[in-house]
Amino acid sequence: MQKLSQSIVFRQQAKIFTVGLSFFLVWGFYACGKGINSGINLKNLNIGANVTQIQKITQKNQDTTVYIQGKVEKIAPLIKKKAYEINDSTGKIWVITNQGNFSVGEQVVLKGNVQYKSIPLTGKEYGGVYLEEK
Repeated sequence: MQKLSQSIVFRQQAKIFTVGLSFFLVWGFYACGKGINSGINLKNLNIGANVTQIQKITQKNQDTTVYIQGKVEKIAPLIKKKAYEINDSTGKIWVITNQGNFSVGEQVVLKGNVQYKSIPLTGKEYGGVYLEEK
């Protein structure tokens, strides 16, 4: 009889725990869905102090390694590689990489080596700076 009564008490406690846990999970999901402000502005969030603004990357930085953070705007498939146009609100730059899993609109952080390709046409320079991911 004592074992039966202990079993009933244990089941009641387990039921109370389950109901309480369910309540907190539902409340947590509801709060996340409502967009309750945590005080963190994700638009200005930088992964680290080493992130370089795209507008500051120039031909003078050639062969230096930089980190950039931004949104994928365009994708260009290449042989065994892909090129992604990344926009960080200060500018745009193409990044050549072996990674093929990014999609348009995705926020990314990439590390790359600054390269410059000169394209002279009819006496004018149409070259540009790009990154090659290492």
